[in-house]
Amino acid sequence: MHSLVKDRILKDIFIQVYSIQTCKKRIVVKANNGFIMISVIMLSSLFLSLLAAYFVVTRLETASYGYSKGASNAFYAAEAGLNIRADIVKQIFVGFNRPSGMPPNISAMPCVDGNNGSGDFTCQTHIFNKRLVHSYLTENSDNPLIITIPPGERFQHLSAQEYRYVARALAKNIASGINEAKLELHFKTRLVPMFQFAAFYNKDLEILPGANMTLSGPIHTNGDLYLNTNSGRTLSIAGQITASRNIYRGRKDATSPNCSSATVQIKDPLIFRSLIPNCPSRIMVGAAEIAPFNGMIQYNSPVMTVPDEGIFEPTPGEVYWDKADLRLALKLNSDGTVAGIESRRAEGVIYSSQTDALNMCSGNIAGKAVGVSSIYNFREEKVISLLDVDLRGLLNCLYQTNWFGTSKQLSDSTEGGLVFFLTVDGPLSNHFANPYGVRISNAANIRSNISGSPSPVGLTIVSDQAVYLRGDFNSVNKIPASVLADSLNILSNSWNDANSAQALSQRIASNTTINAAFLSGTDHTGGVDGASGQGGAYNGGLENYLRLHENWSSKVLLYRGSFVSLWKARHVNGPWGKQSYSAPNRDWNYDLSFNNAANLPPLSPRFVFLKQELFVREFES
Repeated sequence: MHSLVKDRILKDIFIQVYSIQTCKKRIVVKANNGFIMISVIMLSSLFLSLLAAYFVVTRLETASYGYSKGASNAFYAAEAGLNIRADIVKQIFVGFNRPSGMPPNISAMPCVDGNNGSGDFTCQTHIFNKRLVHSYLTENSDNPLIITIPPGERFQHLSAQEYRYVARALAKNIASGINEAKLELHFKTRLVPMFQFAAFYNKDLEILPGANMTLSGPIHTNGDLYLNTNSGRTLSIAGQITASRNIYRGRKDATSPNCSSATVQIKDPLIFRSLIPNCPSRIMVGAAEIAPFNGMIQYNSPVMTVPDEGIFEPTPGEVYWDKADLRLALKLNSDGTVAGIESRRAEGVIYSSQTDALNMCSGNIAGKAVGVSSIYNFREEKVISLLDVDLRGLLNCLYQTNWFGTSKQLSDSTEGGLVFFLTVDGPLSNHFANPYGVRISNAANIRSNISGSPSPVGLTIVSDQAVYLRGDFNSVNKIPASVLADSLNILSNSWNDANSAQALSQRIASNTTINAAFLSGTDHTGGVDGASGQGGAYNGGLENYLRLHENWSSKVLLYRGSFVSLWKARHVNGPWGKQSYSAPNRDWNYDLSFNNAANLPPLSPRFVFLKQELFVREFES
C-alpha cells in the first residue's frame, strides 16, 4: 500500500515540476502581470509539500519493513524456544523417564519475579536473533492416556502411551525491552512399545527366508528394507510395513544379485497381494508398486527415536541396571579364572548377604541355582565362559530366602513384573570379540515349583553379553517374557555341552519352543547400513536373527515373539558365514498377544515420537 502512495506522489511531483517549468516561460511572456509571482510561490510550496510527503511515506515504509523483520525474528526466536522444550521432553522419555516438577503459576506472570516453576517444567532462558526467549512447560492433568493409534496414521492399530503437553515461549527484544512474540505449542508424546512389531530394526532389515515364512505383525526399519525368498517359496507379511529409507525387492549382499520370482506377498489389509512378482535383479520399490496396498507399505517414513546401547551397561544410572530386581555377575580374575558369582546392589558394589544366600541355593547346575560352565562356539571360534543360570532353581532360591523382602514377592508387578540383569565381569567384558556369555536353562515353566509360591506376572532378562537359551523357554503357563542381550543364541532341548566342539553330526537338535520377545544386536551386511553397503558379506537376514549351533534338519524351532535389533552386537564378531548349523523348520511368527499392552513384558523398550496438535500465536503480545 505504501508503494502505491509513493508512486502517486512521485507522479504528482513530476506534474508539478512540469507546471513550474511552464510558468517560467509564462513569466517571460507576461512579466507585467502581478499574479505570476503569486502563482510561482504557490506552485513551489505545493512541490515542497509533495516532496515532504514522499519522504514521510518513505520513512513509514522503512519503519514498517523494520518492524516486520523484527517481528519475524522474534517469531522464529520464540519458535526455537518451543522446539527446544519439545525435544527435551522427547529425550526424557527416550531415557525411560518422565518429565517431573511443577510449572510456574500461569495465573500470574510466568518467568517473572521468581515465578519460575521447578524441574523439567521450569522457566528456561535462551538468546536467539538478539531476542531473550523465556519458555516453560505445562502438562495435561489426565496424562497418560492409553490409546490405539487411529487408522491412517503411522503405526495404525498399535497401542501407545500418550502424554500431552503445552510449551509456551515469549520473545523480548534485548535492545528495546519490548515483548515481540508469544507462542504456544500443543503436542503429544507417544511411546510405542517395540515388541508390538513382528520386526523392528534401527538399521537395514533383510527378510530373505529359504523356506515359507509368515509374519503376522507390523514391520519397521529405520534404514532400508530388503524382501525376497527362494524360488518356489513364499514370504507373507500381514501387517503395516514402514521403512525410513527405501524398499528393495531382492538381496542386499551381492553387487548384482538375482531376485527370484518367488512370491513376496503383503496384506492390503483385506487380502494378500504380490509385491512385484517379476524381478530378475534387485529393484527398488516405487510409488506405483505400493499403491495397490492401501497404505500398508510406506517408505521414506520418519526415523523413530530409539534408546542407544548404553541402556545395557551394567552401571549405575542405566535404566535396566537401576530398575532390576536382581543383579548377578560372574566375577573373573585378571587371568580369566573364576573368582565367584556375586549379587550386586544398584550402586554397583557387592551385596554380600545376598551373595552368600545365593551360593547356598540348590539347582540343576552342579547342584546349584547358578554356576559356571563353558562351551565351544564355532561361529566365534573360541571357548565361551558362561554364567549358567537354572531359572527355576533361581526362582526357588529367591522365594525361599525372601530375597525381595516382605513388601515384594515373585508376583510383584512393579514395571510389569520381574527384571533380572545378568552379566560377566571379567578383563575382556568391554572388548569386542570377548569369550563370555550368559546361559538360561530349565525355563520351560517360569515359576517356582515350591508349594504356595506366587507366580511371576512377567519376566525380562537383560544382559550386556551374549545370551544362550537352552531348551524350551516359557512354553508352559506362558507369561509376558523378553530377553534383551548383546546377541541371542538358541540351544535345543537335546543340547549336550560335551559335544559342543564335535562335528555337526554329533550336535543333533530336537524340537524346541520359545515364547519371548527378543532385543539383540545383529550384523550389518557389507559391514555398513544403507545403499552404500550393498554387496559384501551377508548378515544372515531376519531368518538368522537367532544364532544356531546344531543340526536342526527336520526339527521344528517354534517361536512366538517379536524381533528387535537396534545396533550391531558389541562383544561378538563371528560372521554369519562361519556358523556351524543346519536350518530348522522355522515355525516363527509374531506373538499376537502383544497387541494387548497388558501382555507386554516388563520394561519393554519403546520408541518415542512427537505429534504436533496445535500451534498458537498471540498477536496482541
